[in-house]
Amino acid sequence: MYGVTPQAYDRTITVFSPDGRLFQVEYAKEAVKRGATAIGVTSNEGVALIAYKSAHSKLIVSESLRKVFEVDNHISVTASGLIADARKLVELARTNAQRHRMTYNEPASPESIARGVCDVMQLYTQYGGIRPFGVSLLIAGIGPDGPELFEAEPSGAMTGYFADSVGNAKKEVDEYLESEFSKEMGLKESIKTALDALKKFSETKLVPANLEVSYAYTKDEKFKLMEEKEIAGILKPEKS
Repeated sequence: MYGVTPQAYDRTITVFSPDGRLFQVEYAKEAVKRGATAIGVTSNEGVALIAYKSAHSKLIVSESLRKVFEVDNHISVTASGLIADARKLVELARTNAQRHRMTYNEPASPESIARGVCDVMQLYTQYGGIRPFGVSLLIAGIGPDGPELFEAEPSGAMTGYFADSVGNAKKEVDEYLESEFSKEMGLKESIKTALDALKKFSETKLVPANLEVSYAYTKDEKFKLMEEKEIAGILKPEKS
């Protein structure tokens, strides 16, 4: 068709297939599906990110595997897919956040940071010689109107959520959240619901050392990492 072989749609990012698809973007989404599950939840009290770190060897120092990244005091990011790609986008988000503070003498909103990251991700779907970012991000923070949560996809699409997941078992986790999650929950209850979803659909046993939980209350607007002892208490089965 017009001198273009079917294989060309696989090999270039700048050519649409006859049915309007960009295969390289779809392949990037497949890379995300192979990543460890990460969940974001909001509540009437704050927002939290929960990420599973898949340590494939007993020799790995679990603390060296980071899945939650602080962008600013009030904004954090987690990711699924190619974490090296995620670190590059986090670096961009941090630069944008600090530039905003220096220019306007105020913290950037989570939505503006998410939009800036998505703009860059979308640019990487337009030009030859580059590839899309093989990662999806969950960007959480405390905005002017309270807790905010956004998903940034490899295509550059940005969507706001009350609760969302990325990575392996996204479909199952999202269905669980749709049935069990309520935006009227307290923050700790929202975190427990997210951990229950991870525990239900994880292929391996969850242990606190392989989990990262970062949360921020609206009242103080600063993200904190939950200690392993507290995570263990939430994971512990309730007595009947």
